[in-house]
Amino acid sequence: MVGAVAIARLDLTAEGLRSAASVERDGAAARRILALALILEGADRASAARICGMDRQTLRDWVHRYNDEGLAGLRDRTGGGRSPKLSKEQRGEFAALVEAGPDPAMHKVVRWRRVDLRDEIKRRFGVDLHERSVGKILASKILASMGYRRLSVRPQHPKSDPAAQETFKKTSRRPWPAQSPRPQEESRSKSGFRTKRV
Repeated sequence: MVGAVAIARLDLTAEGLRSAASVERDGAAARRILALALILEGADRASAARICGMDRQTLRDWVHRYNDEGLAGLRDRTGGGRSPKLSKEQRGEFAALVEAGPDPAMHKVVRWRRVDLRDEIKRRFGVDLHERSVGKILASKILASMGYRRLSVRPQHPKSDPAAQETFKKTSRRPWPAQSPRPQEESRSKSGFRTKRV
């Protein structure tokens, strides 16, 4: 059985660790600091871990991190995440593609849909993306700074004739039927049923 790991970093006393925990904004890091303070005060590892809501082995791992990195090592590390599938240059080219719009003769569409953009990304860059991923790229800072949103205006067909559309609107209007007033002897009661005057 391996012996207990000792706290090698003694630049802060138990009281110093408690004061550091009191100003710590991260609650999880504050619990870890308090667990170390309990150990420095002489509490055994099992009870210090139980009091601070962790396992004894987990507390041992935090002692290692504290010995190596100090108080900063007791904070959660943020992962960098997966690297984007499109490089910065490809995203710039994608933004230019969205800005220019589709060529109806080549792309066979009059406005971009996510599925069309996904196919174009596959054709140009050889990168397979899901439709939702294309939507996330569209909502990213690059395209949001250009004023793009997920919703777009209604598309206009390239062969449409605005004058013919206005003529159609003018000639096909039908007047609304005149509203006939209700007969005076009929009205509605407060319950909604028709009543007659007596």
